[in-house]
Amino acid sequence: MSKPRRPPMKKAAHVGGLLDQLLAKLGLEERLEQAKALVIWESVVGPQIAAHTRPLKIRDGVIEVCVDQPVWMQQLQLMKPQILGKLNAALGEAPLRDIFLKRGKVTGRSGPSVRQSLPWQQVTLDGREKQEIEQMVEAICDPKLRWELESLLTRQACLAKAKNSGRQGDSA
Repeated sequence: MSKPRRPPMKKAAHVGGLLDQLLAKLGLEERLEQAKALVIWESVVGPQIAAHTRPLKIRDGVIEVCVDQPVWMQQLQLMKPQILGKLNAALGEAPLRDIFLKRGKVTGRSGPSVRQSLPWQQVTLDGREKQEIEQMVEAICDPKLRWELESLLTRQACLAKAKNSGRQGDSA
């Protein structure tokens, strides 16, 4: 006995449509819509807040967000209603109920952070400036302390150089 042949399809079905049907059958449509909040978080809250936060997961309509500093955690606690409103407006039919803020290390951000775009961080020191800093810290015996102080002095020199170049640009 041979298998009955199924009739040929008139038109191939789109994968997206098939996935929608499968998710509906499994009752996961709302959870998938809510999961979009993890993807749109940065565009909703903006780059400054996104630099200090990272959405972790969504459970029972509550999005869990990791926050890197207590000050930001307090600020976001006050901003929860506005952020939740913006998220729900972007999500549409599957609204979130709450935002749970959790203190932790924020890593793995895909976009550029606010800290990376500061003008003084794009300044480079010349050989003479680097040598002056090395001479200032050479008497320190502890290598970790020496490195930390050298790093601090380098950042300070870059900041001063950026400010000076900004002033010279203003007077020109």
